Amino acid sequence: MRRRESLLDREWQFAGPGGKTTTVRLPHTWNNIDGQDGGNDYYRGTCTYTTTFAAPAFAADAECVYLEFDGVNATADVTLNGHPCCHHDGGYSTFRVEVTDLLQTENSLQVAVDNSVNDHVYPQKADFTFYGGIYRDVKLIVANKKHFDMDHFGGPGVKITPVVDGEDAKVTVESWNNAPEAETVITILDAAGKPVAAGAGSNAVIVMKKPHRWDGVKDPYLYTAVAELKEDGNVLDEVRLRFGVRAFHVDKDKGFFLNGRCYPLRGVSRHQDRKGLGNAITQAEHDEDLELIREMGATSIRLAHYQHSQYFYDRCDEMGFVVWAEIPYISEHLTNGRENTISQMKELITQNYHHACIVCWGVSNEITISTKDKKDMLDNHHVLNDLCHEMDSTRLTTLACYAMCGPFNKVAHITDIVGWNLYLGWYVPGLFLNDLWISFFHLVYPKRSLCFSEYGCEGMPNLHSAHPRRGDHTEEYQAKYHEFMLRCFNRHPYMWANYVWNMFDFAADARDQGGEPGMNHKGLVTFDRKTKKDSFYLYKAFWSDEPFVHIAGKRMADRTGENTKVKIYTNQPHVKLYNNGKVMGEADVDKVVTFTVPLSDVNKLEVRAGKLRDTAVLKKVSSPNPSYKLKKDKNKQKSNWV
Repeated sequence: MRRRESLLDREWQFAGPGGKTTTVRLPHTWNNIDGQDGGNDYYRGTCTYTTTFAAPAFAADAECVYLEFDGVNATADVTLNGHPCCHHDGGYSTFRVEVTDLLQTENSLQVAVDNSVNDHVYPQKADFTFYGGIYRDVKLIVANKKHFDMDHFGGPGVKITPVVDGEDAKVTVESWNNAPEAETVITILDAAGKPVAAGAGSNAVIVMKKPHRWDGVKDPYLYTAVAELKEDGNVLDEVRLRFGVRAFHVDKDKGFFLNGRCYPLRGVSRHQDRKGLGNAITQAEHDEDLELIREMGATSIRLAHYQHSQYFYDRCDEMGFVVWAEIPYISEHLTNGRENTISQMKELITQNYHHACIVCWGVSNEITISTKDKKDMLDNHHVLNDLCHEMDSTRLTTLACYAMCGPFNKVAHITDIVGWNLYLGWYVPGLFLNDLWISFFHLVYPKRSLCFSEYGCEGMPNLHSAHPRRGDHTEEYQAKYHEFMLRCFNRHPYMWANYVWNMFDFAADARDQGGEPGMNHKGLVTFDRKTKKDSFYLYKAFWSDEPFVHIAGKRMADRTGENTKVKIYTNQPHVKLYNNGKVMGEADVDKVVTFTVPLSDVNKLEVRAGKLRDTAVLKKVSSPNPSYKLKKDKNKQKSNWV
């Protein structure tokens, strides 16, 4: 009688803003349009979802039924057949409730979902949209009445701790259940499903001889731990969790190490929302994001600024990405929000403890932006940091400091390692300041491991300039900025990681200054994932082993003057450039090379690197295309062409 699951995704009646009721299918959010168009006026309040379902087939004397919600933002009140059965605060984690005794032959399920402004549920202030809705799966789960714990912070009831011991590994498998007379049996399967080790008991320690290591993107090998709850030889319940055997540490002088070797964390940050969908995305969107990140050559992902889908963590395990996982304790400390930070951290760790990809727990992000009660904020951080170490002694703690939070600020010295969100060269003039800041911090705190948890620059693929400058939102300045930053980080190999902000453009409905209202355009790929900006190919040149060559600036097709600059990004050692079939030049390349090309009326460019090719067509014009600039917005507040 193993667990059986069924989705409740169809035929929900949604009573939305204004009281209008429509039929929707999950996943769903009510802010997929108004949360992406600017004005900071998207609906934040309570909406209601209602559905009916037939009771699942189950043996009343031996089985029980749970409702599982994988993500409801931000507060959920669940009522079944008129009986309130669950309240949950926190929009990004899984929660469950047993409903066995409330079930009828036909059932009415109502979920009141609230994303309104309040003083106790995070996040409340941040540069992204807080989409309301049931935006992940809802399931009915039928389980044996005697089962592994399903009521502890949405977790699996099983905890796997692999610790490398020389060439071997000790794997501790702890479990909790409600059947004290039952036997717990643990079997470890290799990637092919073959049993390779076994143990028994609720605290089994299993020695694995020379296990295959989980070794990042090149070799993300995974084992599966099968925990069975048995009675009289019968399996009452079963939990299967994949895990990886790996060792990691951070060296103050050499950065991040995986399995004993230096392993640079070339990172991107990721928000989960999509154009027209908000947070209500499916596995297909998750997979597309991951493929784009892999193509670019990243080795690490910061999953900002909240708990992401369990499916995404699973895929990071499979693909070998090192992950920074965090809770949405962000921007402003709420005096009444302490319990919510604790519960969200407990859920994050309990639900994700087994993932090989995760190496650090993020305590907070930019918390000093507008915090008034600094003493309470600092104490809250110490509580969270201690909680992480108590729940997980194998991983590191970290946090991301606000740019204006100085290196001597107490909040920057609580966690094991630290990151800074710095946009020197974008919000502040002077790209060279990045080198100075990093060197100063390392000089003052040589034993404190530092990363850039965010850095980036707005870039829109419809905005261009032959003379890009800070603040212009052009694709060319974004590329110029990232060219500097990549070489900057190479000059400071002791940094434990660096994370681009952001891999993808994302919605921030409060944004109205510069660029497109409601959007943050720091992504290397557009919000709809259809356009890879030139900066994407720059990172691919620095990070990826996949041979390629790319002509940058091809969207700036109209060029003025007698000559123009043509920039090439590639990871190949040598390129040759042609214009209208004639050789314009060739050069050895260190990721980036620029040619000066005389302009004809029409210029058919081709760059070659061995058998690799890329092409572009440029036109000689008397004045730039006006579409390369944004017009003033309709409120005439400020030119969007900064």
